[in-house]
Amino acid sequence: MTSRRAAAVSVAVLAAGLWASGTSAQSSLYIYPKGGQSKELMSKDKGECNQWAIEQTGFDPARPDAPIAPPPQQTGPDGSAVRGAAKGAALGAIGGAIAGDAGKGAAVGAGVGGAAGVLGKRGQERQNQQQYQQAQANQQAQRQAHQGEWSRAYTVCLEGRNYTVK
Repeated sequence: MTSRRAAAVSVAVLAAGLWASGTSAQSSLYIYPKGGQSKELMSKDKGECNQWAIEQTGFDPARPDAPIAPPPQQTGPDGSAVRGAAKGAALGAIGGAIAGDAGKGAAVGAGVGGAAGVLGKRGQERQNQQQYQQAQANQQAQRQAHQGEWSRAYTVCLEGRNYTVK
């Protein structure tokens, strides 16, 4: 999978997850009192079943986990271009000395090495961003799985109290 496609999939999963986590699990279920329960009893039963489902699953849909913090952004130069230039200059000087002009070889090597250092830094930043997006997608998938477990437990509890739940 290409990095652009992986990023697009991660963003789509994250967006869907943010939408889903913003909706109340209880409000997405239809609950009907089969035994003629009063509104007061239904409210009490819903609260007790919510608490029971939380105890059974360890997941509270009213308090989803905090999102993963984004990776820190580097604001200043990190020296990768300088290190790359130094390595390139050293290699260029050796190559230039063999060809008869160590100074020219060092200059060319420094330029190439400096550019390689900058590209290496950009590649690392891109990789960090992809890892962050993947972590967000994984966390959202876990939330959805926990939400499903909680919903099943909540439904079992209400059905046990003579409600139809869909």
